[in-house]
Amino acid sequence: MISRRHWIASVGGGLGLAAAASAHAEAPAKTDFRCSPFDYQTAFCMPDDPHKSLVRQDGALLYGFAAGHDLRYFSTVVRFTLGGMEPDRVVRQELESPQVPIVHTHIERPAADLLLTTFATNRGGEGRIDNVLVEVRPRSPKIRHAVPLAIIDSRAELSVEKAGAASLVYTGKQKDALLFSVDRHVHLEDNGHNWAAMLRDETASADRPLRCLFRFPQESQNAGQIDTAVPPEELLEEARAFWHGWRAFEGDISWELPHPYCDFLTACARNIQQAREVRNGKLTFQVGPTVYRGLWVVDGNFILEAARYLGYDAQARQGLETTWSYQRPNGSVIAGGGEQHWKDTAIAMFSLVRQAELSQDWSYCDAMQGSVLRGVEFLDRLRARAKEEGSANGKYGLLARGFADGGLGFGAELTNTLWSLAGLKAVAQVPHQNGSAVAPARKLHDELRAALDNAARHEMRRHPEGFEYLHMFLRDDPVWSASAWEQPRPQSAQWALSHAIYPGLVFDINDPIVRGHIALMKACTEEDVPIETGWIHHEGLWTYNAPFVAHVYLWAGMADWARRTFHGFLNHASPLYCWREEQPLRGSVLSDYVGDMPHNWASAECILFLRHMLALEDGGTLRLLAGIGGGELAQHDPCVMRGTPTRFGRVNLALEPRGQEWRLRFERGPGPAPRAVELPESLGARADFSGVAGAAAKSAGGRVQIDPRAASWTATWKVS
Repeated sequence: MISRRHWIASVGGGLGLAAAASAHAEAPAKTDFRCSPFDYQTAFCMPDDPHKSLVRQDGALLYGFAAGHDLRYFSTVVRFTLGGMEPDRVVRQELESPQVPIVHTHIERPAADLLLTTFATNRGGEGRIDNVLVEVRPRSPKIRHAVPLAIIDSRAELSVEKAGAASLVYTGKQKDALLFSVDRHVHLEDNGHNWAAMLRDETASADRPLRCLFRFPQESQNAGQIDTAVPPEELLEEARAFWHGWRAFEGDISWELPHPYCDFLTACARNIQQAREVRNGKLTFQVGPTVYRGLWVVDGNFILEAARYLGYDAQARQGLETTWSYQRPNGSVIAGGGEQHWKDTAIAMFSLVRQAELSQDWSYCDAMQGSVLRGVEFLDRLRARAKEEGSANGKYGLLARGFADGGLGFGAELTNTLWSLAGLKAVAQVPHQNGSAVAPARKLHDELRAALDNAARHEMRRHPEGFEYLHMFLRDDPVWSASAWEQPRPQSAQWALSHAIYPGLVFDINDPIVRGHIALMKACTEEDVPIETGWIHHEGLWTYNAPFVAHVYLWAGMADWARRTFHGFLNHASPLYCWREEQPLRGSVLSDYVGDMPHNWASAECILFLRHMLALEDGGTLRLLAGIGGGELAQHDPCVMRGTPTRFGRVNLALEPRGQEWRLRFERGPGPAPRAVELPESLGARADFSGVAGAAAKSAGGRVQIDPRAASWTATWKVS
């Protein structure tokens, strides 16, 4: 087998690709949200909160999303503005900090600024309430009169009543439910297409802004349960105190990373907890708050792995049990992906094994072997179905036609077979004494792999840029009879192939399928990420597909491309550290937005890449600092992980500057020893390996091999 270094060099020469070892600028990559979506929303609710409160980029509150509707559907939208002539201009929206989801929206008018502070509270005796503090600040010393307004887009009839100095706005003529209270008297107007709650005109000055507090009950509270006169500062301090007491990590796990990595890490951990929910008595790691408010098995696999990295061990175990609760009597695991997402059964197997590796506890995996065996048998029956249906899938011996996802629907596709290979391989490598499903999984894996290799020999296609790649739809699928504009893009639905490469480890580095996939992902890169890989086939991009591909680059030893693609992904986040599933390219005049937001498969992928750039498990090899380059070192900040779980046991590592050198301190706890431990010879263009204390080491081919039996050691790199 050829080495990664030689393989990269050969691919680079043949395809014009940059070698991973090339020296890039030492300055850190700039993360400035340059490709942020213009249309975005942010969760500001509590962890595990059943009330998934959302604020839009203009400060509007979004309520009443119903499953099956368009992503922009909300039965009630409340936005805040001022009377007068000029339009609002949103100049900035930001979190109080990545840890504290108090959202500040700055809206500008020529004469005054409108400042919105949006946050959630859960006071004893009062319950969950969304709060918006509205402030009007004149832009000159002149005292101005101003009229704040709440514009309510709702099909419901609204009514208002006074309550002392406050007002209560209800839905329904009979005051069916309290929509909000405000600490002023308001006049309610029906404008035909929306409602306007107008406050009385009051004076505002630069040193004494006009302030009013809107409160939106989330638990059907009545007026008597809500404090309409509470000082906003008191509520804000309670909210701040709660979030300052919240930790991104649990147990003995902790990370220290340079900016902006630490900010994204904290925000993504919070995003995941805000989306999580107890449903039907089971803790569910949900993908998002609207379109994907539920369990998707493939999303869940990566979210559960991120949960382990954050120390949420008990919750990850519950989440895994929730996944397997979706298994049906025929052995299939069917959740949000639908009936023909055959791959979910194999992904559930992959999750089962990965969670056992990370926890070093195989008891649940052992107990589930009967369920796994039924899943293997279900996948095996799909080969017989493929033969019966007479498709190319059956001719090659692949799984039956199914739903590809990620840009392709039902058809003669490869994604189900690819992910099944990853899941079956994981089960096949479970220790023999632990699993009755091991031998059947290995047999089916080997037969499916031979079938895939045979299919690839006939199905590889020639890209206009001169390389061979494997499309995810076979040549005989009816989709190819459509017009050229309507046909799938070469890069459509390549997501499952990315996963089969890493973390599935289905292929060797020199496999033509891998070579073609990497060349294809490079060929379709714009805005520093692969584009048109998902449901937006033209002039759009699937945001978190980028870290799928960045992981492939990282595994392949192409660290420069891995970092470039990951930073491209970060720059497609909103300024509030979350992602929409898909969005248009800058300058597009035809594509639209797709999916949920915050989308927490994206949050999980961010966490996974940050972990893997420091510690990447490549089968039996532990590769350390595989994603660290000069940009990370330029800030002179440490990169530290304590107690991070791996299949080799828990690992501590600390990369820190010491004068004219960088030192890596490494410790590994109890667990099976890796076959190999590797370090890069160079960290960027100016830091070169100088030695290891505490373990035997040797350099070869750009990598340093450390004695894998050594449980602790220190490596150094000299800075030139």
